[in-house]
Amino acid sequence: MANMSPKKVPIPEQEPQVRNRNFQEVALGYTAEQAIEEATRCLQCKTRPCVAGCPVNVPIPEFIQEVAAGNFDEAYRIITRENRLPAVCGRVCPQETQCEEVCVRGKKGEAVAIGRLERFVADTWMAGHQPETPEIVKKGIKVAVVGSGPAGITCAGELAQLGYDVTIFEALHAPGGVLMYGIPEFRLPKALVQREIDSIRKLGVEIVCNVIVGRSITIDELFEEEGFAAVFVGSGAGLPSFLRIEGENLNGVYSANEFLTRSNLMKAYEFPKSPTPVRVGKRVAVVGGGNVAMDAARTAKRLGAEEVYIVYRRGEDELPARAEEVHHAREEGIIFKLLNNPVKVHGENGWVTGLECMEMTLGEPDASGRRRPIAKEGSNFVIGLDTVVVAIGQSPNPLIRQTTPGLETERWGGIIVNEETMKTSKDGVYAGGDVVTGAATVILAMGAGKTAARAIHEALEKR
Repeated sequence: MANMSPKKVPIPEQEPQVRNRNFQEVALGYTAEQAIEEATRCLQCKTRPCVAGCPVNVPIPEFIQEVAAGNFDEAYRIITRENRLPAVCGRVCPQETQCEEVCVRGKKGEAVAIGRLERFVADTWMAGHQPETPEIVKKGIKVAVVGSGPAGITCAGELAQLGYDVTIFEALHAPGGVLMYGIPEFRLPKALVQREIDSIRKLGVEIVCNVIVGRSITIDELFEEEGFAAVFVGSGAGLPSFLRIEGENLNGVYSANEFLTRSNLMKAYEFPKSPTPVRVGKRVAVVGGGNVAMDAARTAKRLGAEEVYIVYRRGEDELPARAEEVHHAREEGIIFKLLNNPVKVHGENGWVTGLECMEMTLGEPDASGRRRPIAKEGSNFVIGLDTVVVAIGQSPNPLIRQTTPGLETERWGGIIVNEETMKTSKDGVYAGGDVVTGAATVILAMGAGKTAARAIHEALEKR
C-alpha cells in the first residue's frame, strides 16, 4: 500500500555549526528503513513522467519498486543500465528541476525523494561489492576521449562495454574532472569518485593523465599518429570569467576554479591536518550566485574564515544555485549581500583589503529572462576583506579549437555539434558536456556522453 504522506522522509544531516568546520558529508544518507519508507511514497504511475524528466532516462519507478521490496541489489542493476554514476548523481544532480519536478506526488505535496533513493542504492551496493570485471569481446578499434569528467567517463564506459579500446586523456594529475577538482568533499567525497573511476578501468579503459590535448598532442595527431578511429571531446569549461574591474589582479583574488581546485586536488579539505594551499584570512567575499559560488563560500568557511559573504547583483528569486545549496549555505552562517555589484577591489601592498560595491535595483528582464540589475548612483560602500573569489562562470579552454582545423565553435568558445549525435563539423570528432553547452549539470554531461557513444558505435560499425 502506498505511503500517502505529503512530505519526504527527512534525510539525516550534520548540525550546521558542526559541519561548517569539517569537510565530511553534510547529508548522511538514508538507512534501509528510511529508504523503504520513502520508496513506498511512489505511486508507480503508468505515465512515468519522472523518466522523461531524467536526462539519461533511468527507469525510476522500476528501481524504486525494488527498493520498496528491499531488493537493493536489483535496484542498483536497474539504475546502472542507464546511469553509470549513480552515487554521484544521487548527490549532485538538480533533481528538483528534473525528475522530481514532474513527479505526480509533487502536485499535492513533496515529490518522491528520487535522488536520495538513488544515492542510498548506490552506497549500499558499493558497501557490499567490488567493481566487477565483465567479459568483453574486443573489436580492436581505438577511440580517444579527451577529459575524464562526467561526459568523458560516461562515453568511455559505454564504448568500452561495446568492445572498443578506449583511452582517456586527462590534463590534470588526477582523473575525474569537475567531480574531483570542482565539487567539494562535503558534497561529493573524493573516495566515492575514485571508486567510480576504478569501475571504468575495470572495463579496460586506459586513463592517461598530465596530457593537454591541443598542446601535448593535437586531435589530428591522435588520428594520424596514434591510430584512433574516433575522438570524443569532453574537456569541460575550465576557463574562468572575471569581473574586469580595478584591483582584480591583487594577491588574494582567486577565480572559483582555482580556489576549488586548490582546495580539492591539493587537499585543502584535510585542513587542519595539513597546511592549506589557499590563503583565506578572516573575511572572504564570493562574487556570484550559482552552485559554484555556494561551494566556494562554504569551502572558505570550512577553511577557517570567520565571515563569508555571497555578493550577487540580483535578488533572492534570481539566485541560480539550487535551493538546497542556498539553504545549506545560510544554515552554515554564509552572509548574503544580494542586489550588490562589485566595482573595485581595494588593496594595500599588493594584497586585497576590501571590495567596493554598488547597490542595485531590478529592471525589466534581459536576454536571459532574468530582471536586469540597475545601479543606484551614489550607493557605493566597501566590505573589508582578506580574500575575494570570483564565481561568475566559465567557458571552454581555447586550446582545442585553436589547434583543430575544421572544428566549428560558437563565438563564446563552445563546440558546435549535431544534438542528435553530438558529432562536430570535423569528421570523426564528437563532443559533449560543458565544452558544448557551457557550465551545466553532471547529468546533462552524462547524457551527452551516452548519445555520443551510441553515435560513434553506429558510425564505426558502418565503416
